[in-house]
Amino acid sequence: MKIAIISDTHDNLENLKKFFEFSKKEKIEILIHCGDVCNGETLKEIEKNFEKIYLCFGNADIKESLLKEAKKTKIFEKEGKIKIENLKIGFCHEFDYKNKNLENFDFYFFGHSHWPFLKKEKNCYLANPGNLAGLFYRATFAILDTKTKNLELKILEKIK
Repeated sequence: MKIAIISDTHDNLENLKKFFEFSKKEKIEILIHCGDVCNGETLKEIEKNFEKIYLCFGNADIKESLLKEAKKTKIFEKEGKIKIENLKIGFCHEFDYKNKNLENFDFYFFGHSHWPFLKKEKNCYLANPGNLAGLFYRATFAILDTKTKNLELKILEKIK
C-alpha cells in the first residue's frame, strides 16, 4: 500500500489538484497531512480524493473551519500517532528535534519549515515532505510504500 504525506498546502488548490491526479493514478488511498491546510473548504476538497486522512493542526490552520468540514479526517491537536500495516507512524507540524524520542516510531513526519528533508535516525525515518503550496521552496510531497518501507520525496512539477 502507498501512503501520501503532505504538509503546508496553504489553500493552494491548483497544486492540490495536480497532487490529486498523481494520487489517483498511483491508487493512493491514505493521506497524512502534517498541518497548515488552512481553511475547511480546502479540507473538503482533500476529503473528496482520499479514503482515509490523518491531520495534525499547524500554526496557520483555522481550527474551527477544519473541524466543521472534517467528515472522514482524523484530526490530532499537536501530534498524531497511528499504526498502518504494523508500521508505527508519528507526525506533527512543528518538530522539536531535541525533545523527541524517535525510538517508538518506524517513520516520523513533520512540516512547518517548508523544506523537504529525509534522514534515518537510528531505526526511524525522519522526514519533512516539504510544502505542497510551493512557498519558499518547490512544491514537494512524500510517498511511503508500506510493503517495501521505501520513502521517497517527489517534486510536484516533475510528476506526470
